[in-house]
Amino acid sequence: MKKRKQRVNSFMVNGLLLFLCLVWTVPTFGLLMTSFRDRDVVSKTGWWTVFTRPDQAELTLDNYEQVLSGKTITLVDSKGNQQTVKGDNLTRAFLNSLTVSIPAVVIPILIASFAAYGFAWMDFPGRKVFFILVVALLVVPLQISLIPLLRDYGRLELTGTFLAIWLAHTGFGLPLSVYLMYNYISQLPRSIIESAIIDGCSHFGVFWKLILPLSVPAIASLAIFQFLWVWNDLLVALVFIGSKPGVEVLTQRLLYLIGSRGQDWHLLCAGAFISMALPLMVFISLQRYFVRGLLAGSVKG
Repeated sequence: MKKRKQRVNSFMVNGLLLFLCLVWTVPTFGLLMTSFRDRDVVSKTGWWTVFTRPDQAELTLDNYEQVLSGKTITLVDSKGNQQTVKGDNLTRAFLNSLTVSIPAVVIPILIASFAAYGFAWMDFPGRKVFFILVVALLVVPLQISLIPLLRDYGRLELTGTFLAIWLAHTGFGLPLSVYLMYNYISQLPRSIIESAIIDGCSHFGVFWKLILPLSVPAIASLAIFQFLWVWNDLLVALVFIGSKPGVEVLTQRLLYLIGSRGQDWHLLCAGAFISMALPLMVFISLQRYFVRGLLAGSVKG
């Protein structure tokens, strides 16, 4: 009787998980099918036509070819005048997103690791107060700081540069990074740090030779979070980069793909799946550290 009850419970749990996976996957699969369909076909029939009426599916790779080769954009001003602009392909925007994302991931993680080690293993006046202030910054919405930062960047002539968005993402990502790294580093065995210090190792040596290698799971999980946030960000890029040619990131280019009146969202679907390739590679390559990093500091022993 007990085994039968366990089987029923297991069946219900697995069935619920399968249902949630389907609910999550079906819209994404629909967007994938839309990315392979022509605009006229998309406007007349739904993506499920690929299965219900295969003879009317009319799948094509033209959307991806148009997105990768460069899309012609039609801009409409306030007076109704139209202007056709030949858009760049996604290659430059892809490289710009890499240029933004890599420093915006490395810099806050490195600073947060130093800060977390100091809060966890170094004694200095006001340590707890400073740590509470850093954690308290998690509740501050980044939107309220955009205008003051934009004014300061304007005075320093940083607007429209990669340095501006590096500093912005570093500042916005530091509170969570310090908190997560502290939870992991503070749970490392004290005997290892004390033995290294007794052997004459400085705090920098302890951090560089012991703490960083031991903190790879936490760093990997944090890198996934930070990279996904920076790579998929549009708001910060629009505020601090704007429409300056040559430095637009991938999300800005995707915004233009939809057209001035939202008529080309089949191209947007194609561009979106192209932009998903690198984040998926990052997640798959680091996923073995992901769970260990998330659970860091949650239990002792």
